Amino acid sequence: MAKRHLSLKDLAVELNISISTVSRALNNHPDISPDLTRKVQELALVRNYIPNPLAMGLLKQETRMIGVIVPDLVTHFYSSIISGIEEYAKNRGYFILLASSDESMDKEVEAVSNLLKARVDGMIVCLSKETDRFDHFAQLVDNEIPVVFFDRVCLTDSVPSVQIDNKDAVEQIVRHLEERGYRRIAFISGPPHLNISKDRTAGYLSGLEKSGLTFDAALLRSCNMQMEEAVHLLTGLLALPDPPDAIFGINDMVIFAVMKELQRRGIKIPEEVGIVGFADEFHATFLSPQLTSIMHPTLEIGTKAAELFFKKMEDPGYAETVVLPTRLVVRKSSQRK
Repeated sequence: MAKRHLSLKDLAVELNISISTVSRALNNHPDISPDLTRKVQELALVRNYIPNPLAMGLLKQETRMIGVIVPDLVTHFYSSIISGIEEYAKNRGYFILLASSDESMDKEVEAVSNLLKARVDGMIVCLSKETDRFDHFAQLVDNEIPVVFFDRVCLTDSVPSVQIDNKDAVEQIVRHLEERGYRRIAFISGPPHLNISKDRTAGYLSGLEKSGLTFDAALLRSCNMQMEEAVHLLTGLLALPDPPDAIFGINDMVIFAVMKELQRRGIKIPEEVGIVGFADEFHATFLSPQLTSIMHPTLEIGTKAAELFFKKMEDPGYAETVVLPTRLVVRKSSQRK
């Protein structure tokens, strides 16, 4: 097995200082004391530290290109975020190179490799729904290649990220439904390993408690975010001895499928079952009834992700998590008369 390349992170850990401090000391930055500069440079010499050629190429040669990986290029949610990234990057003299994982971890790994070959300066990423291992991103971090995550995130101790306040968003949904007289509120969540599933489930539980409603494990289901599975889970929910009188989902696409199936069965929305989505996709207002949904600040997510990217370029140790608020847009799908 080949010996792993010694990184700035390794030197930082050994000296118990930040990666950015190590980087500055190696470059004789005036903000670093002469004594600490000497210690860092001596350790680098002893450990035979050699700047990684790929990382140095990305960070120093500056292709002025940012790789952006998203689960798909079709939904308004991602296209709006991409617009925010692109506009901010353009104002800094950078361009973006897009790749879609198509919700596949294998394709995500391939996209990372292809973007590196294209010599991007770093990457802004939303994880695929399948991604439950992060080696392909940890390698970038170890080589000081700037990475930022948004929405579906990982490695938040070492990588900046932009998220919405998922817990609060779901509490808004539960409170709204309870105030409209719904009592059996079901949640069709996403894959359990995703941070958005964990955080939204936490909001579901706390929302029920704050609203004085009893948690029933039969009303909490996980899906792979495919419309077919959402319909299958809905069938199970409707077959319960005490079925739900309200349903919300991990995203709007799941809920679009639920609404279509309820209407096929002749179940009235919102009179018999209240419905709430998550993301407020463009099509939400074209449904009948129009869909109540959580509105994400998508342009702001993109803009903030790009802003964090440039901060990460300037400081390899930077790892801030930005949490943005959301708003529940109430429409007819959850309004009992």
